[in-house]
Amino acid sequence: MALFPLLLLILMVPASSNAQWPPSPGYWPGSRFRSMSFYQGYRNLWGYSHQRVDQNALTIWLDSTSGSGFKSVKPFRSGYFGASIKLQPGYTAGVITAFYLSNSEAHPGYHDEVDIEFLGTTFGKPYTLQTNVYIRGSGDGRIIGREMKFHLWFDPTKTFHYYAILWSPKEIIFLVDDVPVRRYPRKSATTFPLRPMWVYGSIWDASSWATENGKYKADYRYQPFVASYTNFKASGCSAYSPAWCHPVSASPFRSGGLTRQQYRSMRWVQRHHMVYDYCKDYKRDHSLTPECWG
Repeated sequence: MALFPLLLLILMVPASSNAQWPPSPGYWPGSRFRSMSFYQGYRNLWGYSHQRVDQNALTIWLDSTSGSGFKSVKPFRSGYFGASIKLQPGYTAGVITAFYLSNSEAHPGYHDEVDIEFLGTTFGKPYTLQTNVYIRGSGDGRIIGREMKFHLWFDPTKTFHYYAILWSPKEIIFLVDDVPVRRYPRKSATTFPLRPMWVYGSIWDASSWATENGKYKADYRYQPFVASYTNFKASGCSAYSPAWCHPVSASPFRSGGLTRQQYRSMRWVQRHHMVYDYCKDYKRDHSLTPECWG
């Protein structure tokens, strides 16, 4: 008789675990690329006094005097770009911690951008992970964003987790711990970034919009606001690579795309943890985002 309760307990434990974490993607593209130290691939861009490198880890912080940012030493035309990031707990409303691709310095007012942004929060509420894609942004307040937002299935303040962007001429894939959370395919040249971009990271005050559309602002009683980065990866075709350089893939398929198992894990994340999809926002003018139609 004692075997039945024991068997029941064994069966219940995996079910509980699977309810909390996405199914395995079965393939981990990050394992294909070597980690680098910060100075192997990056340089300080601004806020030098608010940045510290300790062994292979970078710490940047925001206080009432400044934030901080860094930039890759070379531009890329495709590649896999990632870092392990740990965020600050507690009150971080109004604060943005970011890891992204951009060519804003090369094309001011008309740039492309691919974002991973952590939107700060108030006590007891989760961070929001925002993914975004800009194409030839106007830079004057009429930038057309393509936001998808998530509440993660773990606490990003407890330990480091890995966040990555895979950008090829065919698609952009956003990954968390190598689990794909979003795929943005190229449907036309007008809705996809094709010009070379650099890799950036930063922490800054975006009180006007970051937390519940600006309802909660940065409160410098809780400064400094700190973010840590390590396990940097930036591999692919640089802007200086020969024409035959082959874009990297997020799956075992050399041609790109995702496996059936990767799609299954992505659908799980979007079903259970996505909190905003620009294509499903009825208040937006979708004539400006034709990729939402099909």
